[in-house]
Amino acid sequence: MPELPEVETVRRGLNRVTLNQAILGGDVLLERTVAASAAGFLDGLQGGAIAQWHRRGKYLLAELAPGQAGYLGVHLRMTGQLLWMQQDEPLQKHCRVRLFFGHNQELRFVDQRTFGQMWWVPPGVAPESVITGLRSLGPEPLSEDFTVAYLTTQLQRRQRPIKNALLDQSLVAGIGNIYADEALFLSGIRPQTYCVNLKPQDFKRLHAAIVQVLETAIAAGGTTFSDFRDIQGVNGNYGGVAWVYDREKQPCRICATPIERLKLAGRSAHYCTTCQR
Repeated sequence: MPELPEVETVRRGLNRVTLNQAILGGDVLLERTVAASAAGFLDGLQGGAIAQWHRRGKYLLAELAPGQAGYLGVHLRMTGQLLWMQQDEPLQKHCRVRLFFGHNQELRFVDQRTFGQMWWVPPGVAPESVITGLRSLGPEPLSEDFTVAYLTTQLQRRQRPIKNALLDQSLVAGIGNIYADEALFLSGIRPQTYCVNLKPQDFKRLHAAIVQVLETAIAAGGTTFSDFRDIQGVNGNYGGVAWVYDREKQPCRICATPIERLKLAGRSAHYCTTCQR
């Protein structure tokens, strides 16, 4: 599933190519991809010009220009891709929604697993009242609200493994399996360590590691292990320098100990038994 760096990469790409362009029409190829009826979704968006793309956690929100207002919301889920293409290019097998712009351009939502979702938020309506998943999101990890004190307060009494806690979107928005593993490696904490057993210095290191790994991954254009692509269809580059994620049995980049993998609440966790304690 695309996480914060991947979604941020898409957001930045969309802001480079779609701003101030009106949505002239579209085509919904899979009805359940849009939260409302296909007709209502397309009618609501038609004529709206995109003023700015925002990101909240793993959600994308396109603010439509004054005069039209409202929002276009997108969640990529597990395999979703937003691709900026010429309208006459062949359709991908798993293309679910097409939005048409001028100069023969279009934005395609391609989603193999079909878990992705798109919304139209009418003018004057708060996005979280339509896109209900926005309501429960914690602070952005690259924002001023995400502090060492906040992280400590939220975690220090929790009777659960730290890896599981980091995947809780109500704690911090946008972190998923990849960057939880990476941040825990950089902070020297094993994924199965219970939050309640962490010390003040652990929270400080973990906070710094979360920020560091997310900024590094954004600079690399995110991670592509299977489906993620940017809006031009280009892979992310972070996977080639990942510390532990998806590197089971490969040597640790620091100490050469083989990376181990375990299951926590049904999710994989990768770690180094030497560097993480």
